[in-house]
Amino acid sequence: MKNLQPCPWAQGELYLDYHNKEWGKPCFDDQRLFEKICLEGQQAGLSWITVLKKRDHYRQRFFQFKPTRVAAMTDKELEECLTDAGLIRNRLKIYAIRKNALAYIALTADELSFSEFIWSFVGGEVKVNHFRSMKDMPSQTVASEAMSKALKRAGFTFVGPTICYAFMQSMGLVNDHLVSCPQHPKNTKFQ
Repeated sequence: MKNLQPCPWAQGELYLDYHNKEWGKPCFDDQRLFEKICLEGQQAGLSWITVLKKRDHYRQRFFQFKPTRVAAMTDKELEECLTDAGLIRNRLKIYAIRKNALAYIALTADELSFSEFIWSFVGGEVKVNHFRSMKDMPSQTVASEAMSKALKRAGFTFVGPTICYAFMQSMGLVNDHLVSCPQHPKNTKFQ
């Protein structure tokens, strides 16, 4: 296809780098999946660029999103996070990260990997979409609704169906690069 261009939302160097190197690339790493579901929850009501700019600081404050270490964070440590301008200072969102770590530990206690759990919502395979325009892209799907319900039952928070769909897009469970984008599988060997 001629005249390939990145997805229209990938404006600016930081977004373009994220778009080209991360967004839509299949991820099966438990810790990275945990990090991302927590960060997607931080985005609620904000733009992703806000979280992306703060992501490295989140990693520092939340021990690289190691679930056992995050689960052990004290209220005092979380309260200190609320004074840190490098984070989104919303009490419910900050405390949600620890709550999600506790839920993650409980969910994976029976030998189930977080990756297996997450990828079960797409049958273990990337769903490649063929959208021509951003307006064709849904904000949630039946799969993201099912994921949201299952995560909430497991004790996670800030995991509504729209957040779960954004998570699925970013972690490559679905590939929503537009067909006119060089990152779409039909335009590259990436799958």
